[in-house]
Parts: sequence; C-alpha cells; structure tokens
Amino acid sequence: MEHIFGLKNLNGEEATIFELQDAMDKGEITSRELVMYYMYRIATYDQRGPKINSVMEINPDAIFIAEALDQERKLVGVRSQLHGIPVLLKGNIETNDKMRTSAGALALENHVSSKDAFLVQKLREAGAVILGKTNMTEWANGMSSSMWAGYSSTGGQTTNPYGDHFTGGSSTGSAAAVAANFTAIAVGTETSASILSPSVQNAIVGIKPTVGLISRSGVIPWTYSQDTAGPMARTVTDAAILLGVLTGKDESDPATWKNNQSKIDYTTFLDIDGLKKATIGIFRNVPPERYRDIGEYDEGLFNDAVTKIKDSGANVVEDIEIPSFYREWEFNKMNFEFKHAVDNYLQSLPSQLPVHTMNELVEWNEQNAEKALKYGQDSMKNRLQFENQLNNPEYILQSITDLYYSQNMGIDYALEKHGLDAILFPSYVGADICARAGYPSIAVPAGFQENGRAFGITFAGKAFSEPTLIRIAFAFEQQTKHRKMPNLKVDYPY
Repeated sequence: MEHIFGLKNLNGEEATIFELQDAMDKGEITSRELVMYYMYRIATYDQRGPKINSVMEINPDAIFIAEALDQERKLVGVRSQLHGIPVLLKGNIETNDKMRTSAGALALENHVSSKDAFLVQKLREAGAVILGKTNMTEWANGMSSSMWAGYSSTGGQTTNPYGDHFTGGSSTGSAAAVAANFTAIAVGTETSASILSPSVQNAIVGIKPTVGLISRSGVIPWTYSQDTAGPMARTVTDAAILLGVLTGKDESDPATWKNNQSKIDYTTFLDIDGLKKATIGIFRNVPPERYRDIGEYDEGLFNDAVTKIKDSGANVVEDIEIPSFYREWEFNKMNFEFKHAVDNYLQSLPSQLPVHTMNELVEWNEQNAEKALKYGQDSMKNRLQFENQLNNPEYILQSITDLYYSQNMGIDYALEKHGLDAILFPSYVGADICARAGYPSIAVPAGFQENGRAFGITFAGKAFSEPTLIRIAFAFEQQTKHRKMPNLKVDYPY
C-alpha cells in the first residue's frame, strides 16, 4: 500500500533526513506523503500485527501541517533540514495543540497543555511536523518498583520490535517507534538511562546531552538536577541534525544560561575519520548483578567494538579507573526533587483536572486502582514522606557530593588522568554516573547477540563535549554499520 503515498522507493528502507530532504527537493515525495507513510506503518505494525504499541497518540493536524510546509517549500524554500520531517515526542513533553500530555498517568489522560515546551517551539520553528506522542514508562519510571519498562496506564505495554527482549525505559515508545520506522526521528527524556537504555535495546542512536544544552521548560519533571531531553534516531547523522534544532538558551530555564552551543551545526562534526588519533578510555569493570546477569552485557560484542575502534586509528587506554564508580550512591536527592518538582507541576495544572498534589494523585490512583494500579504505586507513595522545601541538610549535602564524586572523582578524573577524549562503556553502564554529573553520552548500535537481542555501546565525555562524541560515534557507526531493521510481519495488512 506504500505506493499510494508515492513512497515505493522507501519501502523497506530506512531513509535518512538528508535523503528525505533530497527527495522532497526533487519533487519525488512530499511531506504530506511522508506523514501518511508513517501513519500507515503505525496503523499496520504498531496497533496491529506485532503490536509494538509505541505510539500513544497521533496529531490529528499532522497532515494539514505537512501540506502547509510543502507549500512553503515551493514558495519560499526550507527553514532547516527538519522542514517537513515528522517527529514523535515522548508523552511527557507539552504541546499546545489537540494532543494530551500525561506522562502515561491515567489521572492526567485529559491534560491538554496551554503552551508548547521550549523544545517544541524550536521544532515548529525549524519546520518539523509533530506527528504524535509516544508511550513511556509511567511517570518516567517514578510510579512503581515492579512496573515493567515501557508500561503506562494510558498506553499499555510497549514491546521490542526485535522480539521478546527487554524494551528499555523510560523513553521506550520513542526508541521502539524509531527502530520500527514509524517516524524519521523522536525526542526522549532522561534522568538516568532513560534515553540510553531503550536506544541500546532497540539498536538506535540516542544522545543524552549535557544538562542545560536543551531547555527543560514544558517537560513534566522528575528531578531539577539531572533531567534533559534528547534526540533518538536511526543514525548519528539524524541525531546530530535533531540535536542542533533542540538546543538553545531559554530565559525560563537557568540550566541553559551557560549554554554556548545554541548555534552549532553538529553535522559539521560527522567525520568518518573521527576515530583517528582520538584517545578512548575503555571501562570494563561491569557490575555483574546489574548487567551480566540479565543479558545486557555481551563481552564478545564489546571486544569486537574495541577492536574496531583500535583498527580505526584510535589510541585506546584499557581498563581505565573511575574512582567513584562503585561508591554507595545516595538517592534521596532525587526523591526530594521528584516530590518538589511533581507537586509544583501538578499545582500548575488546570482546575478541571482531578489532581493537583502528589497526595491527591496517590489517592486518585487508589480510587481507580483497577485501571491505574496494575503494578501498584510503591515508589510514588514512598516519596510522599519527603519535604516540599529543599532546605533539608541531607538534600543539600547529597546535591554537592553527587557533583563532586561524579565529576571531580568520576568522569573528569578519568578523562584528565588518562588524557582521554571520551570514555567507552558497554551498553549503558555509565549512564548513572554521567547523569549525576550532568554530562553527555551517546549510544550507538554495536551488533546483535545470538538470540537476536540488540547490543550497544556508549561514548561519554565532559560537559558540552557533544561535538567530540558525535565525531567519534559517527566514525564508529560508519566503520561498523551494525544498525539493521527489525523484521516486522503482519498477516492482515491494510
């Protein structure tokens, strides 16, 4: 049926943004046809057949927006490389349109935002088509300790396009939708591993940026210190294009005030020889209880990645030391921030919604337990004990010690001691320490295990080192070409 959209040549292919732009410039396809193509795939494979269940809602105005952008292309030209390109947003990102912003929570299923998130403004200005909202782990995994990644009360369970494998979370729907070619690109959010984990599980590229590179305004919060949005794509090139659009200084978000990269074109760092003379530190001391025992670490594939990096001309420093990696990290800083941030957010919502405090949210969930509490809400209830004022000595001390140990005695220590451009972690092993530091990471596909499960690696660096990480990741991607499409089948196509 793809031929009715004028996209026969894209059937079964994973066209990049550059390829799509070239086709639209030549008049071979239109943005309207592209939107319809992705809508067809969503209807066929996401909601039926293998039922990936990654897309929670479609923007009913997407085709109209695409038509307007097609006309603008003809009359005026393009605004950016994202002109007419469909993008999906994680369900905790506010949009001022007909879609809801719920973070997967049943209590917020009717929440229609009165404003766009700052990053959504940036996307609209660039000419992107907001195609829809993706499913996610409810409250970004802040709901229940037993909730399966990718499940929400409003969206159900997202599955892995590659088979019966872990989906990763909490930006599960964004990752699965990109992997299954339901969109060109998507936006996820991360507090700790929520972009990197599902990117690894779904064989895509995910960039968790420096905190402050992308505004947090209009994103349902988890913490103040670690939250960030970030791009998710099938290639480093597409992720770099999206990152360049999302970045910017936002007067309402102090984290962005130090951002000096708001006008960087990250595609200028797509260097196929980017590994030559780069110095990469290899972190091998993988915690067995967290990664080896649940199949997320494949030593053979990781060794293959290291070998390829060496063969590509990089200087490799084996078995680097990160002194603070195994310290007993505290988590109450995040608990204090979650309680404070979520209460603030709920209090700002329209009066017609049923909850405006975390206490009311917990009570509402109990009253609607049959639909709202499939996995309970122990994590949410546990945070009710935390004060709403951030003057607790425990919170203050953890805030500064987190930074000291994750930066000074963590990532910065390793980079400076060994003279590194980046650190290589298997899977998303380094996600937590990088999240606490507020430092960037980029996940890249690194092959598939024997059972078909995707494996990935992560490059990490210091604050605002995205150009270096993109250069390194692009070179690795181009030298290895590990990305491959999932084999989606349906017995009753439209």
